[in-house]
Amino acid sequence: MEPSQHTINELFSQLGLGSEDGDIDAFIDAHQLKSSDSLLRAEFWSDSQRSFLQEALESDSDWCEVVDQLDARLRQ
Repeated sequence: MEPSQHTINELFSQLGLGSEDGDIDAFIDAHQLKSSDSLLRAEFWSDSQRSFLQEALESDSDWCEVVDQLDARLRQ
């Protein structure tokens, strides 16, 4: 069985954020990271959001790929 592929919209919903394309674009525009910044140390995450992202990355869960996509988009 292949792991499910989540979308960026599903990730934003999971994080309790607006998950429509416009909501995601607005969030990314307002929360850019420098190349040296850590996604997990960004000040705009709540503790629960940070924990979810950290667990997704550390456990190499089926959320990992879309979290990596979010990380890349926050650095554009």
